[in-house]
Amino acid sequence: MKGELLYVAIGDSAAQGIGASEPRRSYVGLLADHIRLATGRTVRVINLSVSGATVELAVRDQLPRFVKLSPDIVTVAIGANDIALWDPSEFEAGIREVFAVLPEHALIADLPCFHLPRNERKVAVANRILRTVAAEHNLVVVPLHATTKRQGLRSIATHVASDLFHPNDRGYRMWAEAFLPAVGAQAARLIPREPAPKQSGVGGRG
Repeated sequence: MKGELLYVAIGDSAAQGIGASEPRRSYVGLLADHIRLATGRTVRVINLSVSGATVELAVRDQLPRFVKLSPDIVTVAIGANDIALWDPSEFEAGIREVFAVLPEHALIADLPCFHLPRNERKVAVANRILRTVAAEHNLVVVPLHATTKRQGLRSIATHVASDLFHPNDRGYRMWAEAFLPAVGAQAARLIPREPAPKQSGVGGRG
């Protein structure tokens, strides 16, 4: 048996795929499909995300469940909901609690691009905090902000759902794209290794 892989996601409504045409088209669903294809193994997904979650709520609601698990793949995308009621000290305290319990192979997304300058100033501070704390724990940060910023303002028309907030299917493909290089590297270490072929007799007699 090749064995089942466990993929655990920590996050908010984006991890749930709100705005996608169906849940499997969320970035979590897309990454799970990629891991299956890359490793040839079955993947069980435990999605701990909660719609509307802030970092503080993730600490309260998601971490108690997370610490009981032993995941092979972990993705964390949290913090976008903190921008509305921005408190840098509260954000950093929560991020420190989350990152302290993550395994070293966990993959952290920085906050996506909000495009509007007032919000982007807050996002820049949040991402500096996030990257600093991630570095202290040797955690990989995937470039969600750079990936979403690259599309520019026009992405609001092409990559955002009808609620004008959550990604649509195209937007979630872009989120998955931000994670893919790091997820691919993680998947590579999880590919079952074939046993080495037995050596036939080496050498000979006389």
